[in-house]
Amino acid sequence: MKLLYDIGLKAYGAAIALAAPFNEKAKLMQQGRERQFEKLKQAFEANQAQVAWFHCASLGEFEQGRPVMEAYKTEFPDHKILLTFFSPSGYEVRKNYTGADYIFYLPLDSAANAKRFLDITKPKIALFVKYEFWHYYLLELELRNIPVLSVSAIFRKDQVFFKSYGDFYRSILRRFTHIYTQNTSSLELLHTININNASIAGDTRFDRVLQTAASVKAIPLVEAFAAGKDVFMVGSSWPADMEVLLPLLRQHSSDLKFIIAPHEVNEASIQTLMQRLDKKDTIRFSQASEALVADYKVLVIDNIGMLSSLYSYGTYAYVGGAFGKGLHNTLEAAVFGLPLFFGPKYDKFQEAKDLVTLGCAFPVKDADELLQKFEQVFKVPGRHQSIADKEITYVKEQAGATARIMADIKSLFRQNK
Repeated sequence: MKLLYDIGLKAYGAAIALAAPFNEKAKLMQQGRERQFEKLKQAFEANQAQVAWFHCASLGEFEQGRPVMEAYKTEFPDHKILLTFFSPSGYEVRKNYTGADYIFYLPLDSAANAKRFLDITKPKIALFVKYEFWHYYLLELELRNIPVLSVSAIFRKDQVFFKSYGDFYRSILRRFTHIYTQNTSSLELLHTININNASIAGDTRFDRVLQTAASVKAIPLVEAFAAGKDVFMVGSSWPADMEVLLPLLRQHSSDLKFIIAPHEVNEASIQTLMQRLDKKDTIRFSQASEALVADYKVLVIDNIGMLSSLYSYGTYAYVGGAFGKGLHNTLEAAVFGLPLFFGPKYDKFQEAKDLVTLGCAFPVKDADELLQKFEQVFKVPGRHQSIADKEITYVKEQAGATARIMADIKSLFRQNK
């Protein structure tokens, strides 16, 4: 398995280089890692402070790690935060995040890269968020006696760790100083393979969405668009989601306003979306004015960074991705008590399963089922409020993972003095 791991990493690196001239994501990954160690050395050569290294695969993991990063910075203001990303969808969006002192792509996992990276950055502690399990980095951290924590980890029984041939990957998990799982089932799975350096902390995203809701940003143009009407908010939609949503939009265009925030906001994707919608009723955010936007029924968001605040204007929400690779963040909407709708691929997301069980979220397999389930909420007096109350209570009850992790970090530092 280790040989396959090494071959897979080398093949991945070669594939990025080959695809870079033709694929924007591969191009960004290659460009971001050019002269990587030279840039790292230059950034760290004058640093005398202790460093906490946070690693996130992409943007979703960043949002999970962010509450811990910010709590860490508050607790240890003299320490520096090093934030690394694997993917451009995280790095390119958050490369100017002011909560970190250094932000880089993570060099691809290899023995040489891990040694060189740690020689330069010299972290006091490392925190990997959710799914990040890199053999050589974890081995080198272990050899240097640097504590490394896995934050908001979640496991499923079909993962390689739990297979008969998964010894190599199980050895990776054993190198963590501690693994903080999101739920009981993940902890129980770890116990089946004798991984006991673990405990349940919960999902730090609950802490994050509560922070966001408490300091939500007003968007005057969106307020003018809503004009006091109920708003059906569509977040992180893909074309497959729009196929399911369009009949509902047409049927309820006189009852509701619709805000659509697609996952892809490049010009080609926005133009394709606009062609699917009624031109006279639809306006792009970048082309709208506060004076006239209330005349439209559909507002298309053609930028990034607004979604969590946009949900505060919603009455109902559809969260995209669950007709494709997987559901996007439902908690950003749930914290505002919005009845939720999404596609069928949500089983990897504990919070989505919880919300379905509570009767606050409604998975759908097609446009007809979406219409049917929406009508059951829309037309029943008092049901919206009942859902909102249960949803907000659920989010608040699940909070606290950040405080649990920070308490352990402080204890760990005291022990290591």
